[in-house]
Amino acid sequence: MFMNKIQIYPSIEDVVQQTSGVFIKAAAEAIQQKDVFSVALSGGNTPQPLYTYLAENPAGDILDWNKLHFFWGDERAVPLDHSDSNFRQAYHALLQPLHIPPENIHRIQGELDPATAAKNYQQEILNWFEEIPPRFDLILLGMGSDGHTASLFPGTAAVINPPKNSWVLPNYVPRLSTWRITFIPKLINAAAQVIFLVTGQSKAETLLAVHEGEYLPERLPSQLIKPVNGSQVWILDQAAGELLSTNL
Repeated sequence: MFMNKIQIYPSIEDVVQQTSGVFIKAAAEAIQQKDVFSVALSGGNTPQPLYTYLAENPAGDILDWNKLHFFWGDERAVPLDHSDSNFRQAYHALLQPLHIPPENIHRIQGELDPATAAKNYQQEILNWFEEIPPRFDLILLGMGSDGHTASLFPGTAAVINPPKNSWVLPNYVPRLSTWRITFIPKLINAAAQVIFLVTGQSKAETLLAVHEGEYLPERLPSQLIKPVNGSQVWILDQAAGELLSTNL
């Protein structure tokens, strides 16, 4: 049964602290149940304070970080040391400070041809999970002011007509004149838990459209995310959530 909640907090700092608590709780429960925790991280600027906070938060001391495996929901078609690399951002803020073992870090090879990178990453995911569909314990997502999430941009092929036998796709974004590698909705929707982390007034009108407007997923890809047998929470700051009339 699909469960969707919206939580609104006064500041970005409150959002970071709340999300950190949810992350640590989910990891602790998964490790207790099956001795491992799988998470797909998001890129962009919004989650960076969260990654820094997680690395420094004493509450995280309850975790055996060696039992966490890190993936990425999308990546830019750039080398791993490029300033735009989602991997690089998370590595320096979170993984390196916590001394995460290399074998627990499953990055998308953005330096490769996008089609090759997507094919390789899909195979790595399938090999690691050994189940169809692969079921992440937690997937972190953001949302752009255009309604995109991961690298599922409005009107792009990964949104309009994703192949039925694929979980990870190369996706060309004409507006940005660039390629991305991205999870598609059916992989995200197989997760046990999804967290949307959204901050800033520039997202307010789009959030209103996503939650209270017409269902137009080709224009608002974030509407496609509805975990089939899991929970979803939108953690927002007051500026992002100021136009919402309901708490779903």
